This record gives sequence, structure tokens and C-alpha cells, in this order.
Amino acid sequence: MPRTYEAVYIFDSTLEDAAITDKINRFHGMLGATEQPEVAHWGRRQLAYSIGPRENGYYVVSKFTAEPTTLPEYERALKLDDGVIRYLITLHEHEVGAPPQSEEDLAAATRRDDDDDDED
Repeated sequence: MPRTYEAVYIFDSTLEDAAITDKINRFHGMLGATEQPEVAHWGRRQLAYSIGPRENGYYVVSKFTAEPTTLPEYERALKLDDGVIRYLITLHEHEVGAPPQSEEDLAAATRRDDDDDDED
């Protein structure tokens, strides 16, 4: 059963943008996904701490759907690629932020806020 994952890659900042895009396409091609992954290029940024001689990296965030059985080979390719400084793959189960509220929950919260204001 396919699951949704989110991956953050930090590439060597000396790589050209076209080379980074080619690498991402190659990595995502290994997943055998039926739909195109969402990819956000954050660009070149300073690392929080130096990794070896590197102080800058090119950040890319990707969200994709894949079978869990394809991940070991995918991670192996990431580890072996010299252009990838760091990566993190997480299971993407929920959107960031508060869970959605129903109309009743919103009305109850508004009543509580109004009651709190009356006490002043």
C-alpha cells in the first residue's frame, strides 16, 4: 500500500541548478511513483553548522507517494551520491498545524472567548 513521504535534501552548494534537478528526477524515478512528486527548491542557504569543509548547502523539500519496499534502494542511492550532503525522509501523515474544526467546535470556542471577556 503506497504511503506519503516527505524528504528534505541538502545538496552541495557548488552543484549547478540543472545538476541538482537531474539528481532529484533520477532519485524520484527510482520510486516508481504514479504521480509526480511535489518539489520545492529552497535554494542555497548557510548550514546551521559546518559539515566537513562545507558551510553552505542547496535545500530541496519533496513530498511523494511510494511503496515502503522501494525506500531501502532509494536511501542507498542517496547515501552513495557525493552531491548529497544530508537527507531526511519522514512519513507524512498529517498537515502541519491545528486539526480542522467543525462548525460546532468553532461556535463553542467563540462562546468560551466571549464568556472570558465578560468576567473582566
